[in-house]
Amino acid sequence: MQSWRRKSLWLALSASWLLILLRVFPVLRLAEPARRQAGGPQGWPRWLDAELLQSFSQPGELLEYGPQAPRGGRCYREACFDASRCRGGSLKVFVYSAVGPISETPRKVLTSIEGSRYHTASAAEACLLVLVLSPDTPAGECHPALPQWDGGKNHLVLSLHPTPCLRIFQLGQAMVAEASPTVDTFRPGFDVALPLLPEAHPLRGGALGQLQQHSPLPGVALIAVAEERGGWRLARTNFSACPWDGRCEQDHGPKQTHPRATLPNATFCLIPGHSPDALHFLQALQAGCIPVLLSPRWELPFSEVIDWTKAAIVADERLPLQVLAALQEMPLTRVLALRQQAQFLWDAYFSSIEKVIHTTLEIIQDRISGASAHPSLLWNSPPGALLALSTFSTSPSDFPFYHLQQGSRPLGRFSALIWVGAPGQPPLKLIQAVAGAQHCAQILVLWSSKKPPPPRWPETAVPLTVLDGHRKASDRFLPHSAIDTDAILSLDAHSSLSTSEVDFAFTVWQSFPERMVGFLTWSHFWDEAQGGWGYTGERTNEFSMVLTSAAFYHRYYHTLFTHSLPKALRTLADESPPCVDVLMNFLVAAVTKLPPIKVPYGPWHQEARPPPLAPGGPRFRAEPQPAAQDCLNQMAAGFGHMPLVSSRLRLDPVLFKDPVSVLRKKYRSLEKP
Repeated sequence: MQSWRRKSLWLALSASWLLILLRVFPVLRLAEPARRQAGGPQGWPRWLDAELLQSFSQPGELLEYGPQAPRGGRCYREACFDASRCRGGSLKVFVYSAVGPISETPRKVLTSIEGSRYHTASAAEACLLVLVLSPDTPAGECHPALPQWDGGKNHLVLSLHPTPCLRIFQLGQAMVAEASPTVDTFRPGFDVALPLLPEAHPLRGGALGQLQQHSPLPGVALIAVAEERGGWRLARTNFSACPWDGRCEQDHGPKQTHPRATLPNATFCLIPGHSPDALHFLQALQAGCIPVLLSPRWELPFSEVIDWTKAAIVADERLPLQVLAALQEMPLTRVLALRQQAQFLWDAYFSSIEKVIHTTLEIIQDRISGASAHPSLLWNSPPGALLALSTFSTSPSDFPFYHLQQGSRPLGRFSALIWVGAPGQPPLKLIQAVAGAQHCAQILVLWSSKKPPPPRWPETAVPLTVLDGHRKASDRFLPHSAIDTDAILSLDAHSSLSTSEVDFAFTVWQSFPERMVGFLTWSHFWDEAQGGWGYTGERTNEFSMVLTSAAFYHRYYHTLFTHSLPKALRTLADESPPCVDVLMNFLVAAVTKLPPIKVPYGPWHQEARPPPLAPGGPRFRAEPQPAAQDCLNQMAAGFGHMPLVSSRLRLDPVLFKDPVSVLRKKYRSLEKP
């Protein structure tokens, strides 16, 4: 017995020494992730024994998808970006001019930056200097001489397409904004992940989302699988293994899409995690197909601010049957929410190069702003952070778009803004009618006439203030500090309204604070004979614009009009006063994707209205002028698409024109003067 015990003890000691000598301990940790360094990017699992791994991988796979060294060492925001150069916390961007011939996409990038509200032509004034890399740049020209380089501090190297320059460029302390960066080289909070765009991506506007039905329809494929050649394969759901692996066994005869059909018609889009498949990601968003990313090895675009859990699904490609089962059993309410969010993100941030570039700059502005940055709700809810300017507010309750989500309502008062142009006649009757409205808080008279204003004004029940204008048609849409209510009633000196009409219109606006509520309407149409857009003021059931000479809207649109619209469009409106109505309607429709609302307007007002005058005269007229017809096409080109939405809805008060006693009606003077 003792001999057997001695042998057992000897064998145990020998085995222990043998394990130590063979160093087998690392093999047991074969797939353990590498420890993340402080401040370094999170990488994919690092295999510790490459010789054993090669038997499970294809030739060259280790080199292509292995971890790469992070760029810029330990660069992060506080160490490699001098925020003190941004005076007052405001971002000013200078972009280097292109050296030599460049391709179409870099040219669009330069145009987008120069058209941004952050652009400055002075490098000394800027706190961010942008270098745009072209994919056509030869390797020998990747190091241009930049006098303000300073080791890359406060610089952004931007590339929308893969370029060899990023591999050999000495970045130093520069930030990098590139398409689909790998998770190993991406520096969270410092770099910016961009989407991989097609070569023919539009400069502005862009195609709208293609989703026609949010819930899956019978007969529509559940799953589309991204293919390497760029198309999509519609797949069935009775798989015995993974549908994204060509070696898996699957049912015969999967439906193939046409090679040119780039947008899938399915509920879920399965996208492998290799970088070349990142282009399929945007196609899925545009089609309203929920992206299912299978172990992605690239950073999702704008992941710093976009909550992708609300629009996409990240799954493990090693669990094919579990992934398929989860997709089949997903509740329809969840499918609806994901598809709606995918469409919103496409329209807000990815449908054009201009939106991609402006989103990149807005992210950097938020880093500088710190506590004054956009909250996550503004980034991930319509209309998006690009149209919810932080210079106006960072509280969702101050914007007209989030009252339903917040369970709130706008303030119950309005400010009447009366624009007085030539010939400068004080609107005494209009002031008395508006001052008698139940919810009127103040009256502001914007005097834009060459004649001086009268020294005395009528006594009113609400404060009356006279503001000096600059004799421009767009003066009325400046963010005047004297306006202290959410609602604005925009009027002209020649407008004619009754107190009941104002009261009812304001009640309607309180239920739809993000939309324009007006009395007189125009309707746009496509003119085949002229090959362009036209519009008319004839009284029809359909309309798409309301005249701002008598309309309610939220005061935030004054801030958007002044700080968001291109200067060229505002100049066009000033040169042709009828274009001001069109431009404001374009702006609100582009933001809300909704039509305005029409309310009753007495026919006796139209009979008493003066005839249309020449440009620069009173603007209160129903029929658009020839100059306004021309500006419609110019503004559609400036926006990149036609944002106006037609409607046939008119909201009337209860018992309006019903054959009942007038005493039972709340707004009695709507039917009779």
